[in-house]
Amino acid sequence: MVEKICDFLMKRVYAEMPDIDDERAEVIRYGFELIIGEVPKMIVLFLLALVLGKIKYFIISMLIICPYRSFSGGIHLRTHIACFLSTTFLYLGNVLISELFEISNIYVKITAIIGVYIFSIVMIILYAPADTDYVPILRKKDRKNGKIKSIIWITLVLGVSIFVNDSVIANMCIVGVFIQTLTIMKVSYKIFNVKLGYLEYEKGL
Repeated sequence: MVEKICDFLMKRVYAEMPDIDDERAEVIRYGFELIIGEVPKMIVLFLLALVLGKIKYFIISMLIICPYRSFSGGIHLRTHIACFLSTTFLYLGNVLISELFEISNIYVKITAIIGVYIFSIVMIILYAPADTDYVPILRKKDRKNGKIKSIIWITLVLGVSIFVNDSVIANMCIVGVFIQTLTIMKVSYKIFNVKLGYLEYEKGL
């Protein structure tokens, strides 16, 4: 269904922009696929969170992870079902995992925050923004900005986790940053057979 809608929209694009090159057309189509695929998926996720009584935490989870993901990138799975499951785990899974435990010892909490922070910083420096072969991020300025914004965001989020009184929200800050960081790692791309775009272009894709 998504493919058919995208085919229709691309026909309109070609009608309005007959001189468009293949690379630009591919980027536009990829954008259509993301938008059309994301809207129904997010509606289902909101309904699922509502049914589970987790809507408040789900929205907070999105507010924690979405900016970081927009700056740092991460894997995008090929099929809509796989993409839906991974998105569910990323946003709603963060809530469910964070409700499983409470870190009452401040020293343990600080240690966990520092560990996640150092790990995330290293991964950001190595891989962010983690792109795809559909839409590679090749300009050095764009890649540098993605790294800087990612580091600033996780610094704010993990800083908040130290002082917030709600233990679930505090956990969501830590777990959310950790899970999203996993999605930018090269090993994650290999596991799910997805290509890092900028690396592919460096090899002469």
